[in-house]
Amino acid sequence: MASAIIVFSHLRWDFVYQRPQHLLSRLSKHHPIVIVEEPQPTDGEAFIKTYSPAPNILVCQPQTPVHAPGFHDDHLPHLQKLLRQLVRDYDDHIAWFYTPMALPLLQELHPRLVVYDCMDELAAFKNAPKQLLQRESALLKVADIVFTGGQSLYRSKRDRHPNVHCFPSSVDAAHFKQALDRTNSHPAHREIPGPRMGFYGVIDERFDVDLIGKVAAAHPMWQIVLVGPVVKIDPASLPKGPNIHYLGQQPYEALPDFLAGWDVCLLPFALNASTRYISPTKVLEYMAAELPSVSTPITDVKVPY
Repeated sequence: MASAIIVFSHLRWDFVYQRPQHLLSRLSKHHPIVIVEEPQPTDGEAFIKTYSPAPNILVCQPQTPVHAPGFHDDHLPHLQKLLRQLVRDYDDHIAWFYTPMALPLLQELHPRLVVYDCMDELAAFKNAPKQLLQRESALLKVADIVFTGGQSLYRSKRDRHPNVHCFPSSVDAAHFKQALDRTNSHPAHREIPGPRMGFYGVIDERFDVDLIGKVAAAHPMWQIVLVGPVVKIDPASLPKGPNIHYLGQQPYEALPDFLAGWDVCLLPFALNASTRYISPTKVLEYMAAELPSVSTPITDVKVPY
């Protein structure tokens, strides 16, 4: 039987469908996948809630009596005990990290390989834990192989580990080519006239809210459609206007339908520390839909494309 891959992730499987889901769903055709998400608080004894979103994938959501965010140190005694029980079923396994904050849990494993898939410079994000940089340095010392989600990240990590590989996100071309049928526009567009300019993704500190507000005010006939959850920023700080439409998080399956109804795709990222190393997957998804895209000068957009 193939080695199980035990994954530690700061992203929830049922959040925005992105790099971890794409990679792990494909790896699940060859390996059992066990995803350990960040803990959630409970008032009772610690336990693990599990569900299977797809064949050969098990999502584990630790529930602990600690009310602290992420893989906080206060969770560790509970998580270590829960993980010790979990790995009994997976003697042969690989450890795969998306967040260095879970590194202390490695001592409960005996992996044949340690993988660090560095998809973002998490230390530059809002509310990043103060220990993150130290934990990443420690993870780079024990990892057997390191992948980076783009060229900018690769350049920042290549001198810190002898086995770093640039592994940019790709695109499910067949999925997003469904948008080529422009008659298949999402029903949410029925009350939104054209021309429509759209963005989908997480709306957080990386999103240039001021730019969107200025564009909407300068061109009142342009309809700006924003699809995705708002996190880590106050929704009250978002620009408002009759031509700005917030449609919330939508299923991955519906994204081609949104693209089918747009005239232009947007990548309105702020230029700040949190976007210095980003390599947005949606660039190629927009291209697969054969739609023009307008972006701020993010390095991993501007240089390769």
